[in-house]
Amino acid sequence: MRQSRISILALLAGFGVVSTVLSPMLLAQSRVAPPTPVESAPLAPPPGVMPAQTPPPPPAAVPEPQPGPTPVQPAPALPGPVTPQPVQPAPSLPGPTEPQPVAPPPTLPLPGQPLPPVAPPQQTGTPNPNATLAGRPGDASDVDQILLVAKPVLALAGQSSWDQGFEKLSASFRILRDEAARAGLAIAGRPLTLFVETDDNGFRFEAMLPVDRAADAAGQPPLGNGVRAGQSPTGPSLRFVHHAPYDDIDSTYETITAYLEAKNIVAKDAFLEEYVSDLRDPADPNLEINVYVQPR
Repeated sequence: MRQSRISILALLAGFGVVSTVLSPMLLAQSRVAPPTPVESAPLAPPPGVMPAQTPPPPPAAVPEPQPGPTPVQPAPALPGPVTPQPVQPAPSLPGPTEPQPVAPPPTLPLPGQPLPPVAPPQQTGTPNPNATLAGRPGDASDVDQILLVAKPVLALAGQSSWDQGFEKLSASFRILRDEAARAGLAIAGRPLTLFVETDDNGFRFEAMLPVDRAADAAGQPPLGNGVRAGQSPTGPSLRFVHHAPYDDIDSTYETITAYLEAKNIVAKDAFLEEYVSDLRDPADPNLEINVYVQPR
């Protein structure tokens, strides 16, 4: 490019000198057309210089679409005639509620007084030969307050020495069971013994066997073997549980005596034993007996 510029300047300078000499001649001739411009190729950039990037032409403008005419929505259909619905009658108001009688609250015992005894549940349906007077199992480490309810029984009076007491009681219960079977009576509980008198030599007793109905009712056959119809003791009672061989029952009665003295309870002279277990072996360690003591 630099050489082109020098050549053009030199050429122009030469034209200036010749023009002064040949001007009259040139004027007489026709005008000479100007020289054709020389297109020169662009020079290569020097080493280490990146050629300038030609910016791309701007994108052609996209004509925005012209919104067409909005389609006209058809007019909504007019609703038909409304059928009147029948008017529901207003619900009738409830009448005044009659006040219900309020049960009085239970009467609580005064402080220091024992709770009232609990009555055992009454038997219904088939008689249960294993039912007890208390109606629930006892605990040898506790004392229960029980309300004894009268039951029809077969009774047999007797007496025995202390040494023969276990065998005598067992024999009495066998007689009562045989007599109940002969009379057509169902056994309705565990056998009982009411001790009515005791001394150093022995005791007088009344063996009892609960049955499902009174043995002296009309139509019942007469009883034999000294057996009579009767009822079991009734009223408030304290239940103690003996769970040990029969030979150790004296220790249970010592506990009963200490309890009564500590509570200042005066008991009736008679006391009642109920044999939860059958009297088969006086040395049975699993023998269970309920002892009922009734305060005066």
